[in-house]
Amino acid sequence: MTSRRARTLSVVTLALVLTLVAFVLVRAGGDHGTDAAQPVSAPATSTPAASPVPTDLTIIVPGRPGESAATRPAHEIRDAGPAPHNSLDVMFVRMMIPHHAQALEMAELAPGRAADPDIRALAERIRASQGPEMGMMRGWLQTRGLSPEAQGHDHGTMRGMQSPEAMRQLAAARGADFDRLFVRMMTEHHQGAIEMATELLKVGSDLTLSEFANSVATEQTVEIDRMREVLGH
Repeated sequence: MTSRRARTLSVVTLALVLTLVAFVLVRAGGDHGTDAAQPVSAPATSTPAASPVPTDLTIIVPGRPGESAATRPAHEIRDAGPAPHNSLDVMFVRMMIPHHAQALEMAELAPGRAADPDIRALAERIRASQGPEMGMMRGWLQTRGLSPEAQGHDHGTMRGMQSPEAMRQLAAARGADFDRLFVRMMTEHHQGAIEMATELLKVGSDLTLSEFANSVATEQTVEIDRMREVLGH
């Protein structure tokens, strides 16, 4: 009887041991499987992911002088290159160079002929501004391989240009007579330049020339008003 109990106890003990061993093996296998299943983390990178470009983005495009701004799709602005010059830009420069040259010729007469010091000051201002502007226009043509000459065009027919006879009269005048004649002729000359510049703003395509034309129209309008004030005082 005692021997039977001992055998039974031994069997139960063995069963418990086997069960414990099986549990340990299963737990160990489960933990290893879990570690193997975890993905390996990718190395960190400092480059951010590219963000998609919005397809509905619009850009405000400034207008030319006197015009309002407009909105355009961003892809059109990105694809558009700089606008090239056109034939009207070239014609404007070729005409404005001799136009400026005559204004300088009139202004150079003032120091030895004008009675009013304000007239002499205005003439000096014209020389100081239009001389460098002629250099800029010649450079604009040169960088584009263009000749400064307008073939088949009579410069004397340009708006505001004074006739050779009028230029002789101005050169012969002195004192107050010179002042009055200078103001009249230079006012007509400036008005012609303003018309030419204003027209280019409507038809030209070169941005540099558009800015220059706007400057010509603005500055010469101021000078016309100043000359009239000087003559009226």
